[in-house]
Amino acid sequence: MKKITYIFAIFCVLSGFAQTQETDSLKTYKKRVLETTEVSYLMSYYAQDGDHAVVSGGIGSEKLTDLTPTFVVAVPLNSDDVLTVDAGISAYSSASSSNIDPFDSNDPANPYNESSGASMSDVWINGNFGYSHSSNDRNKIMGANLSVATEYDYFSIGGGLSYTRLFNEKNTEISAKVNVFIDTWNPQYPVELRDGFNNPNIVGPGVYNPYKYTEFDKLGRNSYSISLSFSQILSKKLQASFFVDFVLQDGLLSTPHQRVYFQDQPDFFIDDFQLADDVERLPDSRFKIPIGTRINYFINEVFTLRTYYRFYYDDWGVTSNTVSFELPFKISDKFTIYPIYRYYTQTAVDYFAPYEVHLSTQEFYTSDYDLSQFHSNQLGFGFNYTDVFTSFNVWKLGLKSFDFRYGNYNRSDGLTANIFSAGFKFLLD
Repeated sequence: MKKITYIFAIFCVLSGFAQTQETDSLKTYKKRVLETTEVSYLMSYYAQDGDHAVVSGGIGSEKLTDLTPTFVVAVPLNSDDVLTVDAGISAYSSASSSNIDPFDSNDPANPYNESSGASMSDVWINGNFGYSHSSNDRNKIMGANLSVATEYDYFSIGGGLSYTRLFNEKNTEISAKVNVFIDTWNPQYPVELRDGFNNPNIVGPGVYNPYKYTEFDKLGRNSYSISLSFSQILSKKLQASFFVDFVLQDGLLSTPHQRVYFQDQPDFFIDDFQLADDVERLPDSRFKIPIGTRINYFINEVFTLRTYYRFYYDDWGVTSNTVSFELPFKISDKFTIYPIYRYYTQTAVDYFAPYEVHLSTQEFYTSDYDLSQFHSNQLGFGFNYTDVFTSFNVWKLGLKSFDFRYGNYNRSDGLTANIFSAGFKFLLD
């Protein structure tokens, strides 16, 4: 099931402290990358609703809830090296994905009702292992990571390398990252397209025969990305950063359980649920380029303005623009609140059309409204607590920071969502 996904909060920030060392009988000072083990607990809750479910060809309920708890542990191996372990799960329930098999209960099938089948809920599990090494002068940082993720219909393994260089008394930073992800699908086709499907309640003109449907013969999907960024402190009050990514995907980029209906083919139903003419068919390669900037301005001791802009292009015909603003308001040494606003607009992919607009003579087609033309607004707020002295303790963990965010999301095609996220960062005594 495709899920709208947004990076709503970043909670983990590395901090360093000085440590005295002796080298060749000379007393020098070496700044540790990470003084002690940091433990972060992150939690997000996402709930959406709409009436353009992609599993039922662009019509039907898009109700979905998703709960995502995550633990992140950063361990200093020595003065220069840090090991990070990130493990999380995403447990969701979806009215749309439940209708991969809408005929598995005694209730009449309907794309606007949730089925009780096994596909109505699932758990996504992810683990990421990262390692970073900093040079003695802390001007060079090299890193590597390995990740594994699994869900009921796919398995993914990935890895990457990164390099960061600081110049100009650390006022200038450039970095480069390379990542590769190797995914394998376990396709869950709509039930009426599976071998052996037989239901005496099919209603329609003639015999149901989705002649264009064939199973996908290649089930792999590979993603390769190169990310470049540049950051500069321009003055005591102004900081700017710029980034560009180059992303290439190849393999099975269609989602096998997403139905498509053709306007030039007869309609067949069981109850009030229309049987698929085919599943989504998309090209087997996609090239993406996002380019963006962040500009932060320190207004005074109380207010800071954070801005973000991103332009996106891909060779499927999508261009998009994203603009967001945050205005942190410091109400004390430890507490900060901030309003958040985000605006997004995109064009549709070349292969999108709504329910029963596609023709069976086309090579590629999708009725996924995530790939349609739309614009969206997200309005919310955040709250942050920071205590570098960790005066509040739980067992052997001192609370360094707490962050909470809420966002209300509205899209021009009628989809709405509410997003809650919270993060706790602890230092291990």
